[in-house]
Amino acid sequence: MKPLPASTGPLQGIRVIDVTSTVVGPCATQILGDLGADVIRIEPPEGDQLRHLGPARHEGMAAMFLGLNRNKRSIVLDLKRGESKAALHRLLSKADVFVHNMRPKAAQRLGIAYADLAVDHPRLVYASASGYRPEGPLGNQPAFDEVIQGISGISALFQRGGDEARYAPFIIADKVVGYVLASSIGFALLERERSGRGQEVQVPMFETMVEFNLLEHFWGRAFDPPLAEPGYSRILTPERRPFRTRDGYVCVTATTDPQWGRLFACVGLPELAQDPRFGKMAQRSFHFREIFELLAQALATKTTTEWVAIFDAADLPNGPANTLEDLFDSEYLKEAGAFRTYEHPTEGSLVTGSPAVRYSRTPSDFRRPPPGLGAHTREVLREAGCTAEEIDALQRAPPLRPGPTQR
Repeated sequence: MKPLPASTGPLQGIRVIDVTSTVVGPCATQILGDLGADVIRIEPPEGDQLRHLGPARHEGMAAMFLGLNRNKRSIVLDLKRGESKAALHRLLSKADVFVHNMRPKAAQRLGIAYADLAVDHPRLVYASASGYRPEGPLGNQPAFDEVIQGISGISALFQRGGDEARYAPFIIADKVVGYVLASSIGFALLERERSGRGQEVQVPMFETMVEFNLLEHFWGRAFDPPLAEPGYSRILTPERRPFRTRDGYVCVTATTDPQWGRLFACVGLPELAQDPRFGKMAQRSFHFREIFELLAQALATKTTTEWVAIFDAADLPNGPANTLEDLFDSEYLKEAGAFRTYEHPTEGSLVTGSPAVRYSRTPSDFRRPPPGLGAHTREVLREAGCTAEEIDALQRAPPLRPGPTQR
């Protein structure tokens, strides 16, 4: 077998014990793996449910799992069993990070809450993402992306924009919280380098997405008493959308007064830069609807390619409104190496994304394809000090009945 490339990322030498599921946790740990960490994914005997979501060539290796689990090793441990718990503690004795996205009571029932692990592993960074802050009244309520989108105010923003309440057409809450979880782990590791001590890191989805949502939408509620209702008027204007052209759509925007002046000139309306409603930022914020209506009429007169050339010449932020299919055909993304085609040992030729963040000395890397269920159980447990007999016993043990949903 061809030897795996050594890690080059900034988290080289960091070992992560990953007991996550669905999207938020695996998203976070894939980021850590891309950055060079040795991520050991502990799965129950039946495997992560995402192994069965989407197109697949073989059972248990579906598209959603493949997209969230590169640069990881998979082992099977039934954490409801005492002997598996003992193996987990052996793994933790050589680990830096433990991460899960269970509800707090589920972690307590399994004996893997922070209080259960911190005494024996004081340098451990223990990170979790649950729906709500664990000590609050909703601490053990189940939560998934759609629910968090709704209660954090994201779904209602579509109404403010002239549509019905709906969910964003991507898993925004899970992915944003996954990125926050990964970065929070990195900060805790940095602090551990200074103090020598681990700590618990809690990332509640609801509070995280409220903070994310309100950054611009505090608006008039940034003042006490409020000066206006919450909600950034420009963002919520129904006409704020890609502009229809003669043959498709174009996206163009301006923020500064000079940019708006150039945009008005490009579309043949230079006089708008002198209009007291539109010329200065303070006034424009109350008249975006009129601006977007005027732009929509003007932009319908040329093709998307023509407008892109005009806006490029004026140094204005712009681009076509790409479809998902367009992304895979993009020459820019191909040149940037945004997609990587590789040979998986069981799944054949696959395509994955590449990390967008660049490190000049410690680049992110692709070392391991998404693993089959339990593909590294013997290897990892042997590294942890388990004997062959102990590993055989763990693998022979019949699975216990699954408990309630952990998240």
